[in-house]
Amino acid sequence: MKKYNFNAGPSMLPREVIENTAKQILDFNGSGLSLMEISHRAKDFQPVVDEAVALIKDLLQIPDGYSVIFLGGGASLQFCQVPCNFLIKKAAYLNTGTWAKKALKEAKHFGETVEVASSADANYSYIPKGWDCPTDVDYLHITTNNTIYGTEIRKDLDVPVRLIADMSSDIFSRPVDVAKYDCIYGGAQKNLAMAGVTLIILKDECLGKAPRDIPTMLDYRTHVEKGSMFNTPPVVPIYSALETLRWIKKNGGVEAMDKLAKQRADILYSEIDRNKLFRGTVNEEDRSLMNICFVMNPEYAELEKPFFEYATSLGMVGIKGHRSVGGFRASCYNAQTIEGVNALVNAMKEFEKNN
Repeated sequence: MKKYNFNAGPSMLPREVIENTAKQILDFNGSGLSLMEISHRAKDFQPVVDEAVALIKDLLQIPDGYSVIFLGGGASLQFCQVPCNFLIKKAAYLNTGTWAKKALKEAKHFGETVEVASSADANYSYIPKGWDCPTDVDYLHITTNNTIYGTEIRKDLDVPVRLIADMSSDIFSRPVDVAKYDCIYGGAQKNLAMAGVTLIILKDECLGKAPRDIPTMLDYRTHVEKGSMFNTPPVVPIYSALETLRWIKKNGGVEAMDKLAKQRADILYSEIDRNKLFRGTVNEEDRSLMNICFVMNPEYAELEKPFFEYATSLGMVGIKGHRSVGGFRASCYNAQTIEGVNALVNAMKEFEKNN
């Protein structure tokens, strides 16, 4: 049976990325050694990092004066590394979900913070509007896509201060004006690579300004100066990121990914809105194109488990919603196909007809 992977992360990767990475795991560049066992300082691996960085700069049109590094620790480490490096006096955070809240919690260890707005009052079912960004902060931190609740900020905000963004689950799904940001970071296991590596984009002139003695491993300058090679980097995830970046470039870049994201979302949201059994969980204007969340309408609540079992029997994988929301979540990252979305829609239609 064909499987359709809707997991929120680690998530679906393009088949050719998996196959090409698997080949290198067996024999890296004809060296007779596995990608899993080569040294990160091997002469054949540095070109992998160099090409990956070049593709990131190309795809996102990153201006001069920015560095791209690969680290471990996931976005969760960045929740503290960001304020450690960038918080001087005060930082502002937009609270739009679980991960934004966690980032705010970690920033409190390094200085004063202000929550400019929150949608916690409605279980994060919308992106706050009409809030004012203070001008006396070092940066505003946002989480652009909320994997758990299914909301997304799909534009670069115009605010009077510098931006820092956790783009773990929507980076490379749309064009980004990188010049508006001091830092963009993201765990790779959604749109970029297998789990195990974190991408960080940094504005060089903003580094080294924090009024604290930063531990060596937490200082971004350490990793910028050493080209991500200060300590052993996650070699296989970086290689899989390179293969994904090649795939994105070959298939039209972030502009093409943006178009496909809208197509997939239109298909699935249209069925959610049409089908009498289901309803969306967030404000329509704030709906994520990456993580599409929906539940049974109250009068059909008893059908939640039967639908899950039915969809699973048809090859749908990972559609169970997060426990904070319940219901269902179909994650439609760059590698998700129109075929996969249509298969889920057909399952929804057939289940409605039978019930």
